[in-house]
Amino acid sequence: MDHPDYMREALLEAQKAYDLGEVPIGAVVVREGQIIGRGHNLREILADSSAHAEMLAMREAARRLGDWRLNECTLYSTIEPCPMCAGAMVQFRIKTLVYGAADPKAGAVDSIMDVVREPRFNHRVEVISGVLAEECAAIIKRFFQALRQRHKIDK
Repeated sequence: MDHPDYMREALLEAQKAYDLGEVPIGAVVVREGQIIGRGHNLREILADSSAHAEMLAMREAARRLGDWRLNECTLYSTIEPCPMCAGAMVQFRIKTLVYGAADPKAGAVDSIMDVVREPRFNHRVEVISGVLAEECAAIIKRFFQALRQRHKIDK
């Protein structure tokens, strides 16, 4: 498998979030060619603002490995991570981040700030951006269009 294949797996996770009425962001963690962590947004269902796709995927990967250090792992996220998730990637020691669509409102890798490559931290994450960016952006656009349409109908 290559980057687009793993990003398609992250998109499957995003679709799970979409189907649950959550903002459709998905993530997978890969080590040695195997997916060891999966996650999709569950903030609303769990009433937990930290239940982002990336956080859940990294937590699962760490549990499966029995180690919080994910320094041989690549995290695939359908959207540019927020400050919380980017900070957690540094703490989990993620080796590489591959993300799809940029997030100009909350992105903490390339858009607003660069948490994962901050030279003052003791760990930096390699970044590959724009993998299946159109598909990753499309599911979020579709979600918010449907949400706006529902709000029009409800009024």
